[in-house]
Amino acid sequence: ILKKKKSTYCMKNIIPHGMGIIESIQLKNFMCHSMLGPFQFGSNVNFVVGNNGSGKSAVLTALIVGLGGKATTTNRGSSLKVFVKDGETSADVSITLRNQGKDAFKPGVYGSSIIVTQHISMDGSRSYKLKSKTGLAILCFIFNFKVDNPVSVLTQEMSKHFLQSKNEGDKYKFFMKATQLEQMKADYSYIMETKSRTNDQIGQGVGRLQDLKQHYVEKEERYKSIAFVSEMQTNLEDLKHKMAWAVVNETEKEMKPIKDSIDIEEGRNEKYDQKLNEWQVKVNEAEEKYKAIQDKLEKISEEAQALQPQCVCLKADVQAKRKAYNEAEAHYNRSRTELKRLEKDDEQLRKRIEELKNSADQVSESEKLERQKKITQLKEQLKIVHDQAAMMVQEMDQFQQAIYKSKEEHARLKREELDVKQALDSKQRHLKELTDSKTNRLKRFGQHVPVLLEAIEDAHRKGHFKRKPIGPLGAFISLKDAELTLAVETCLKSLLQAFCCDNHHDERTLQTLMSKFYPSGYRPQIIVSRFRNEVYDVRPRSVHHPEFPSVLTALEIDNAVVANCLIDMRSIETILLIKSNQKAREVMQSNRPPKNCREAFTAEGDQVFERRYYSSDNTRPKFLSKDVEAEISHLQEEVENKMAQLSTFQHRLRSIENETRQNEDYLNHCRRQQKELQMKIRRINIEIADLENVEEHQSVDISTLEDEAQENKYKMESVKRDMEQQRGKMEELKNILRVAEHKLEEIKEKLHQVEEIASPVKDELNQADLEVEKSKHHWQHYEEKQKEHLASIKKLKGELAAKEKELKEKIAQATQICPQRIEVNRTVKSLDTEMNRLRDKINSERDHHGNREEIIKQLLEAKEKYQDAEGKVKNLKKFIKLLDQIMTQRYKMYQQFRRCLTLRCKLYFDFLLCQRSYSGKMSFDHKNETLSITVQPGDINKAALNDMRSLSGGERSFSTVCFILSLWSIAESPFRCLDEFDVFMDMVNRRIAMDMMLKMADSQRHRQFILLTPQSMSSLPTSGLIRILRMQDPERGQTTLNFQRRHQEEEED
Repeated sequence: ILKKKKSTYCMKNIIPHGMGIIESIQLKNFMCHSMLGPFQFGSNVNFVVGNNGSGKSAVLTALIVGLGGKATTTNRGSSLKVFVKDGETSADVSITLRNQGKDAFKPGVYGSSIIVTQHISMDGSRSYKLKSKTGLAILCFIFNFKVDNPVSVLTQEMSKHFLQSKNEGDKYKFFMKATQLEQMKADYSYIMETKSRTNDQIGQGVGRLQDLKQHYVEKEERYKSIAFVSEMQTNLEDLKHKMAWAVVNETEKEMKPIKDSIDIEEGRNEKYDQKLNEWQVKVNEAEEKYKAIQDKLEKISEEAQALQPQCVCLKADVQAKRKAYNEAEAHYNRSRTELKRLEKDDEQLRKRIEELKNSADQVSESEKLERQKKITQLKEQLKIVHDQAAMMVQEMDQFQQAIYKSKEEHARLKREELDVKQALDSKQRHLKELTDSKTNRLKRFGQHVPVLLEAIEDAHRKGHFKRKPIGPLGAFISLKDAELTLAVETCLKSLLQAFCCDNHHDERTLQTLMSKFYPSGYRPQIIVSRFRNEVYDVRPRSVHHPEFPSVLTALEIDNAVVANCLIDMRSIETILLIKSNQKAREVMQSNRPPKNCREAFTAEGDQVFERRYYSSDNTRPKFLSKDVEAEISHLQEEVENKMAQLSTFQHRLRSIENETRQNEDYLNHCRRQQKELQMKIRRINIEIADLENVEEHQSVDISTLEDEAQENKYKMESVKRDMEQQRGKMEELKNILRVAEHKLEEIKEKLHQVEEIASPVKDELNQADLEVEKSKHHWQHYEEKQKEHLASIKKLKGELAAKEKELKEKIAQATQICPQRIEVNRTVKSLDTEMNRLRDKINSERDHHGNREEIIKQLLEAKEKYQDAEGKVKNLKKFIKLLDQIMTQRYKMYQQFRRCLTLRCKLYFDFLLCQRSYSGKMSFDHKNETLSITVQPGDINKAALNDMRSLSGGERSFSTVCFILSLWSIAESPFRCLDEFDVFMDMVNRRIAMDMMLKMADSQRHRQFILLTPQSMSSLPTSGLIRILRMQDPERGQTTLNFQRRHQEEEED
């Protein structure tokens, strides 16, 4: 503040002669003058004389305005626009200032004169145009121009206000303004007010400083808590540097095999010709050998075919004879078993007869007959019950078989019903998805997909994903040929609903999101693969066919990440799409499959390999069909068919369930009857046993037993005769069987011999076929290699050039990251893994403690604010302390300076009064800010001093001139302007005042004096230092300025 204000009140040294003198002035459309001047001024004394209205005051006003003075300073108006002549749009004032002498201001740049041209517009704005580059304000400071200072320019209005005023306070103000002490005093007051406001700011700043310090300490403690994150960040930066040069190393390593391949390929030209000739000879030899072996095998095959019918007939004859022999043998065995049983019965009968004959007690005949009769009846009854039980068992078996078959049929129908239900549910879900997809296509990939995608988008905005996941993959796919839609869906299957993530962190985040919308085990597949902006170059390993496209070429894929994902997961560049099933078999199985082709799919969704063929279960596309309406109509028909089929199954199931329940009821009834029969059998057996085991001796009918024994013998003899016949028949059939088997063995032996001969021949034929195929394959291989040889070399060189370019780019990129090359022994993958691990750990710490950069930023901001506030408070305290010292010193200097100026003014005033034998006194009261001037004409001893108000007009004007000259003597300015200084003087006082001014001008030739007067000044002495400028009389009809009207317009504005 002091430095700024110092320039306004610092007294300049004496201006060197020739610097700041006004050489000329010219007016255009200024006030009431269309063109005035140019007026050439002298370097010392200039009188501007002329009648009223000739333009004297206009020149003075233009001088004030032209050198930057305000309109109010001229007392001619409150705005610059009043100086524009009526009827004109602008006014111009041009002032030429002298710039000469040893102390001239940069004469080499600005010349010997500086012209200031001011343009005033009707709206009151003004613009300066200087011959030099220095601004007007700087120019006025250098030349010490003060046009608002009455010492430099004293107008009539200023003189009336201050000098003619009877108020001593106005005179004091005039003195203070002329000597610039008023400005110094105002500056001191402004500084003290600023000091007071600064003290208030310091008080507020100290309180705020404590808050800032506490905030800074908190941020510093938080920063220290994450210091180890900085170490991890440093390690991460080191890994980035290593990664940059590791990429360069891998690129260099990738270039080496390309260079080696080029060298190898260029050395194989002769080898290809040699190999082609060699394998052509081998092909011819192998084909000849194959043909000879094939002829030999055909002859052997003819012999085997001739023996085959005989072998078949003999085999059938042997089987028939073996069957007859086995039946005879079974009959013989049954007879032998029957004979053994009869022999056992005969032995038991003989023992029983013997026992009865030896029995002492004989029962009565009647009791015996009664018991035998009852036993016979019980046995007949027992036989009937046994027959009933046997029939019941057969019925139960029938019912059980029927129930078993019904249950089997029921289970089968239930399985089919479940399959139909599942198919119906699937089709109904698909139908709903298709219907919903009419408004939102993404619902074809699942009802929850749109909501899931919104959740993914929201999580991505919140920064939960490093890279936003992409999916479902089917949403980015469209087909060029709609007929291949089912083939593509069958090929890609669940990949159409899959999502792709850039890293495992994003995969875990996506799994968490999916768990909110999908039950466990039903969420879409997530594939983790590094995102790339370009599709893989798979041309070397792609399948190319002139008629049929691959899956990759048949698709339009909007996203490079999706294309790369399908290439990685399904190798779509190696799969052909062939509409016709027959054509697909021909391409894949009749001949060798096309190069690089692994499999093919038909328009019906069938999958075709070189040796296998799988039919598709799907009949309609689900995700990629473009004709949604047709798919919906077709699905509605299928849903209706499935519902009808399900109704049929349910009706049939109910019928089978009713039949099964009825059979089970019958079975249970039979089981109850069976139990009753079994109980009845047990009772009859008990009764028979009781009758047979009577304790009393009963008479036994020996004759009956003897008859039964005799009958048993007859049976034994019959069985023996039958056995003999069967034995003979067996021997006969056995001999016949042996003959037939012998003939069959002979035929088989012949066939075996033929097969033994044919087997090595077949092996030889297979081997020969393999040799032919191998030879042809090698020949074709070398033929293709020969064709591709030059193209391969060219391609390798192109790849090498691309790698070299890529290497340069990567070296440039690595240099930007780390200018000094680093030797790296680790792979890019391992570095990337470690970097991801570090990033995850840093992110985890950031999640726990907050973002490190944000914490550091907050710490630095808090520290900066604290230090800034602390510095400001300290600087303000130092400033206040220094300001107190400076202001104390300056105020003392101000008082000393004021005292000095007051004394000098008094001395000059007394000296000037003495020129006319006047006496006077100037009394300054700085405390009350008054200035009293007393003057007495004549001898000081003859009369007392009088106040200036008691003097005549001429005497008072003379005294005023003395007062002005005194101020001129103590104030510095390159020129002085005085308007009508002698208007109230008589001839004597005018002459004396004129002489005094000329005398002062002569003593101060380095200053310029411009005096305006209506007098003719013809009595002035002739001198080279005096120049009189006579203004022309005003033109007839010239009007005065309409100040009132301009002032009113300004107020209205």
